[in-house]
Amino acid sequence: MASSSTTTISLSLATLSSTTGTASSSITQAKTSSICSFRSHERTLSSSLLGTRIRVYNKTARTRVVEKSSTSNGITCLASSSVLPSALLFDCDGVLVDTEKDGHRISFNDTFNERELGVTWDVDLYGELLKIGGGKERMTAYFNKTRWPEKAPKSEEERKEFIASLHKRKTELFMALIEKKLLPLRPGVAKLIDQALGKGVKVAVCSTSNEKAVSAIVSFLLGAERAEKIKIFAGDVVPRKKPDPAIYTLAANTLGVDPSSCVVVEDSAIGLAAAKAAGMKCIVTKSGYTADEDFLNADAVFDCIGDPPEECFDLAFCGSLLEKQYVS
Repeated sequence: MASSSTTTISLSLATLSSTTGTASSSITQAKTSSICSFRSHERTLSSSLLGTRIRVYNKTARTRVVEKSSTSNGITCLASSSVLPSALLFDCDGVLVDTEKDGHRISFNDTFNERELGVTWDVDLYGELLKIGGGKERMTAYFNKTRWPEKAPKSEEERKEFIASLHKRKTELFMALIEKKLLPLRPGVAKLIDQALGKGVKVAVCSTSNEKAVSAIVSFLLGAERAEKIKIFAGDVVPRKKPDPAIYTLAANTLGVDPSSCVVVEDSAIGLAAAKAAGMKCIVTKSGYTADEDFLNADAVFDCIGDPPEECFDLAFCGSLLEKQYVS
């Protein structure tokens, strides 16, 4: 499969057939869109698993990938790497909780309705608006492109205050949803955070969302004990939002860690761009709105983190991404 010294690999589902106990695989350059993929630098190994239990070993990174069974519809990426990240940095919306469609979007619409603005963001429109990082920025861009509501002020400064007031109310409505625990954590989030904290790895949440909303998610859904150990960087803590790397650079500086020793978990193309521009490794866990986005530059791509027995990856796998790998 590779030379005897070192390899870099990407794992995805392509074509693998099995006859009388003998498996054949095709090796291709491919854009990853499978349930589980591990991408390093230059070479791509793609295979699909059709009922055959296989193991693929990367001897340099000591990364083991196991297809659990023909009925699980998924493969697990585990690792025996001794290297651990200095910090594990999570995006919030779409990573900790799949909040956008039935959380933030609903809260925006309820705010627009309360203010009688005559504006409604449907599911598809909101998906397009998510390409703009930040709720205030999203509303401003939308009104600039379409039209400002009749009740909106005319001057630029007053419009900033108007947008801020809308966003404040939207955040209040969103926090009410979180406090009622109507939006659950995504599978594997609590597990991975517990693994990191248990090994002394610093954990932070880095989000373009309002700090109060992010804090509510961390406190109410992860619990007070975890929340005390998690640093939050959110909202307007930086002047430029994702895809700008500012929030991840700030996190590394504040935590006192080298960006190259950090692993980021993101769900969107703009988040991935921010993480990579900051010089960090980035794992993408696709969410409802981002499944079809381009994650070509990601170090790994999964449908979710996952809890056993449907676990996709763990902390050791995060650490394995930091080990130097070269194509021989």
